[in-house]
Amino acid sequence: MQAEFKAIVLGNELNLNRVARHFGITGKLKWEDYLALQDNLLQGILKETENKRVYIFHFGSMVCINLQHHEIMDVIKYLKRLEPEINEANAFKYVDEYKLEIDADQPAAINNDFMVALKQCEYQQDIVATILAKSVSFEKNEIEVNSLLDGIENVVNDLHGGKLGVSDNELAKMSGRILSFKLNTISYIMLLDRPDMTWNNEEAAALYDELSELFELRDRYEKIRHKTETLMDITEVFSNLVHAKRGNRMEWAVIILIAIEIGISLYELFWR
Repeated sequence: MQAEFKAIVLGNELNLNRVARHFGITGKLKWEDYLALQDNLLQGILKETENKRVYIFHFGSMVCINLQHHEIMDVIKYLKRLEPEINEANAFKYVDEYKLEIDADQPAAINNDFMVALKQCEYQQDIVATILAKSVSFEKNEIEVNSLLDGIENVVNDLHGGKLGVSDNELAKMSGRILSFKLNTISYIMLLDRPDMTWNNEEAAALYDELSELFELRDRYEKIRHKTETLMDITEVFSNLVHAKRGNRMEWAVIILIAIEIGISLYELFWR
């Protein structure tokens, strides 16, 4: 038996409870919970549903098991009717794939691209899907924070030359993008939380910990956090410099106005 996983990012954050209600699931889903669609829940979306499963997560990731590309697109289009925030055009911009094989004749193994288990357990697919969903979300944030850093590098280079080549409007837009990114990733600390199933199942916990270390989830989160803090520090420096620049312009404006007023007074005094 073999399961092929494909994880993608649908957006920053999804209203999972609204999607769940559409499928007749009334219980409130917490942030760490996911929505799993299979069998009859997929029958209205896919023609064939056997051995196929779709996991949807609050933080915007979706993991599909044994779905072809056109089937994944069918699922995305269906979900977009329920959740308009889904970015259908860029759904495959961030992708992570994995394979799970159940084979008692092979030695058990866990690698970057595949895992071999001697026997099938229900938690295996859940754990692998959760790890992949988190990994692909981190990939999205890694690329976005690096893009922000690249954009701010030109301004830093100008500062080395002794000039601040950024206007108030440009600084405001830059700060807005950074704050928006930070706001979207504040809740991503939850990506480090272990799923509920690991608290009652030692084997599930061991598998989650091993895959989490393999995909370097904690290290990647820490790098994103440090880069975000660096961006905020740089933005604060820019803000202080712009305020100082604006203060200097105001001072010169006052001096010029005073000089003009003195000139007018002298003109009226001596030439009139």
